[in-house]
Amino acid sequence: MKKLFSVLIVVAVMSLLIAGCKKKEEQPQPAPQQKGAIPQGPVVETPMSQPSAPPGQMPPGHGMPGAAVPKVEFQVVVPQEVKDHWSAVKFIIEDKIQKKQQEISAPIGGEMKIPDSNIIVKVGPFLPDFKMDSNIITSSTNEPKNPAVGVIIYENGKQIFPEPGKKLGWFWARKELQMMHLFQHQRFAVALKEGVKK
Repeated sequence: MKKLFSVLIVVAVMSLLIAGCKKKEEQPQPAPQQKGAIPQGPVVETPMSQPSAPPGQMPPGHGMPGAAVPKVEFQVVVPQEVKDHWSAVKFIIEDKIQKKQQEISAPIGGEMKIPDSNIIVKVGPFLPDFKMDSNIITSSTNEPKNPAVGVIIYENGKQIFPEPGKKLGWFWARKELQMMHLFQHQRFAVALKEGVKK
């Protein structure tokens, strides 16, 4: 009787182990990441004059492996209290050749020329507390907690930032975020310092 009971226990344990192994085999394994793949940042396709409607596309990095990554069109929403409170932004312009820096203010919605160059910075929306949620870019508050400004930079009439095909690039005032969308030029570096209140 004891032998029969021991055999039944062993059979029951073996059945549980086999069932557990099958369940592990059935679980889908995560797809391996492609070597050399660079995560894409936001593709901002919003004109400065009017925000475009959300297209309902999947965000970058989602979808079937090997499939073309669709562009995501972001809508920039500037709250009314932000529009009413801020009039301009201050940039820090560094001349890498002459080893000097200067501050230049530019009106929101206006433009500035970098001195001793053919570079024009068109200033788009200013967001004192930048927040990106799904396909909406906005300001969480009216406090300068995470200041950012959308810009387009031209040299000799040709768009050089963001890369051609994109309609708006971003500069952040916080040092740890300034490397996200770096404006690269052999002579000049441009950074956002702060917003200017009305």
